[in-house]
Amino acid sequence: MRILIIAGLLISSLFLQAQDTLRFMQYNLLMYGNDFGGCNQSNNNLNDKNQYLNKIVEYFRPDVLTVNEIYKADYIHEYLMSNALNVNGVDYFEKGNPPNLANSYIVNQVFYNKEKLSLESDIVIETGVRDIDIFKLKYQPANSGDPVYIHCIVAHLKAGNSYEDEIERSNETNKLMNYLSNSNASGNYLMMGDFNVYSSSEPAFQNLVNYQNNEVRFYDPINRLGEWNNFYVFSDVHTQSTHTDGDCASGGGMDDRFDFILASDEIIDGTNKAKYVPGSYRAIGQDGEHFNKSLLDSPQNTTVPVGVLNALYGMSDHLPVVLELAVGDNVGISQINNKDFRVSILNPVSDGIELRIKSSKPVQLNLAIVNLQGQTLTQEFYEGQGTGIKKLSIYGLPKGIYFLIVKDRKKGSSAMKFMKF
Repeated sequence: MRILIIAGLLISSLFLQAQDTLRFMQYNLLMYGNDFGGCNQSNNNLNDKNQYLNKIVEYFRPDVLTVNEIYKADYIHEYLMSNALNVNGVDYFEKGNPPNLANSYIVNQVFYNKEKLSLESDIVIETGVRDIDIFKLKYQPANSGDPVYIHCIVAHLKAGNSYEDEIERSNETNKLMNYLSNSNASGNYLMMGDFNVYSSSEPAFQNLVNYQNNEVRFYDPINRLGEWNNFYVFSDVHTQSTHTDGDCASGGGMDDRFDFILASDEIIDGTNKAKYVPGSYRAIGQDGEHFNKSLLDSPQNTTVPVGVLNALYGMSDHLPVVLELAVGDNVGISQINNKDFRVSILNPVSDGIELRIKSSKPVQLNLAIVNLQGQTLTQEFYEGQGTGIKKLSIYGLPKGIYFLIVKDRKKGSSAMKFMKF
């Protein structure tokens, strides 16, 4: 009965708090609207590309789509939005307005779900090649709670494998990181784009993940750093090229990890109402079986439907990379504070919970996982003093909201909620 009462009290407050999952996609669109470098309306036709992109977007359904290699003219951006995104009953995509201070023929852009998000600002880091855009998005919970701000930094760094190209890429990311450091940037930041780096040891990438000011560093959500170029060990994370040859698309098959979504520590840890959903990062269409091959070569790629696979091949020589963020008041560190002990978990969770327990004296705790109906699903016991870790499996439980009931054998019960994704 005590567990049911506690669960009931918590449930009444739960629905006053917002929770959502936002989906992000980063995609190099391969000269969308720009006839250059062997690309033209014969081998890179806009009407065909719109159909391909729509097929891919309908498959993943992103709330935020950031892109590289779209022609600079605003009417091209409107054309994409009207003919590839806001079609087939969808009408919620809105776009940014990047100023293109570098006056490049191809620029970055953001398209976002205006039913969930609004664009607050676009700060530009001007470089000698292409602008780096910092799109600040605001997520407003449905219950009018506190908004959550997410910054999408979109970059298309200098291409090429010469020493001079490497130095230019390093200069570009150094300008960005200096800006973030000097402006005391903190909060939810995603670093997205086609970085054109060949390994994580490149100075351009090291600037991002190992910058001297660790408060503004970025992290790889899948922690797959290394020598990506033409190394089969990384065949499951390569994003370019979907083709082995072609007049417009780059050839060579899948052998480079050029496309990324990196995240600030606030997003990795979920300390600012937005947290990376573990396991959600991937390159769509990457099965790890096409090293140095075309996306359509054998063996048959079964990670996506055939229509999506063909669209990925036809749309670009890059694969889109995606991830999900849990946003809202239920994200971050959940705690139970008692004068004798403290129990904390990092929300949301996947198939297991890691409880961090700190106690000033010996404690004996009963731990119960309870669903919204107050039913006890599993129980464990913890005994200890000082700092300890207790792991609880929730494998097999469906996605949803649950409660952890912590009962001190001497002091009674406390509870906290957590989410499984």
